[in-house]
Amino acid sequence: MVDDVNGAIRTAPYRMVVGISGASGAIYGARTLDALKDLGVETHLVVTKAALLTLSQETDLSPDDLTAKASVVHKLADVGATIASGSFKTLGMIVAPCSIKTMSEIATGVTSSLLTRAADVTLKERRPLVLMVRETPFHLGHLRTMTALAEMGATIAPPLPALYSRPESILEMVDQSVGRTLDLFGLDWSAVRRWDGLK
Repeated sequence: MVDDVNGAIRTAPYRMVVGISGASGAIYGARTLDALKDLGVETHLVVTKAALLTLSQETDLSPDDLTAKASVVHKLADVGATIASGSFKTLGMIVAPCSIKTMSEIATGVTSSLLTRAADVTLKERRPLVLMVRETPFHLGHLRTMTALAEMGATIAPPLPALYSRPESILEMVDQSVGRTLDLFGLDWSAVRRWDGLK
């Protein structure tokens, strides 16, 4: 439930768009779907072909394993899908991971797939758009694109490890990054280890 500017109560839909693009780190997208399922959030997934290639190289998950984690799966070319319209209400969208190509398409507004169209819709509707950009080092063009996206209202959230949480596995590092991005939507996932001050 969210208060609007007039003090009335409106019901926000408990659904999220999840995009997975072809950067290294497909596990971030998979764990985002797991986390949202834990939190009872309906997920609308769209995956690029490059993301499926990355998934096969970096994890033991099959495409079917990945899509089974989502509530609804949309085809990349289906520009008539629900998530292509601003009238389809969501909490926002997360792209995990977000490739430089995907980031650049979103920044220009010249969207060529459902993933980037859904991100463009998220921005125009002033909903949270979180991009887990996975690339390093960044050249000046990358940084300028990120600045443009931040000015449009997107949040750039590279999945950097929080070492204060003393992760004991790669999965714990991934979950911490995923959980912290979900914080940006007001979602509190139990896997996140919170800072509680110096010992």
